[in-house]
Amino acid sequence: MTRSLQLRRLHFLNALFAPLTGHDLYLAQQIDDAISTSLGDAIERAPTDPAFVAAVAQLFERLCAGQPQHGFFHWDAGADETGDTPLFARAGVMQGLRQLAAYPESTLLVTNLRAAHCPLKKRWTERRRQNYDDSLALIRNLAAARSRRTANMHLLFL
Repeated sequence: MTRSLQLRRLHFLNALFAPLTGHDLYLAQQIDDAISTSLGDAIERAPTDPAFVAAVAQLFERLCAGQPQHGFFHWDAGADETGDTPLFARAGVMQGLRQLAAYPESTLLVTNLRAAHCPLKKRWTERRRQNYDDSLALIRNLAAARSRRTANMHLLFL
């Protein structure tokens, strides 16, 4: 694995698992090793690889299940063909925010938003870039407006 790929994965894992590990890079490395072992060929996977993201989300969800004070929701914008439209983005994120409302600390993971706006073998146009920026702003604003003021929410985009 290239050094930059490993570093990207560690940064992603450290950001995602920080509420549970306290930003400990050693623990992020241990989590990466565990995921690599479970997926077999995960050692060569980028942090944006769907199988890697699914394994990480599943592990994080399991860890949060043991933490009654921490909620987790994963919204995959690329899971359906409508993830790039603001209406469906709003619906998916609102579903997660309703689920996370009961927790004093939570993590909302949004994946494949960029890929939903510009699929492979397509070029970024000004309109696609503007729609992507609008979707990012919409999700950030929804998370800020629809979460409790006393709650601590981690919003991660991958």
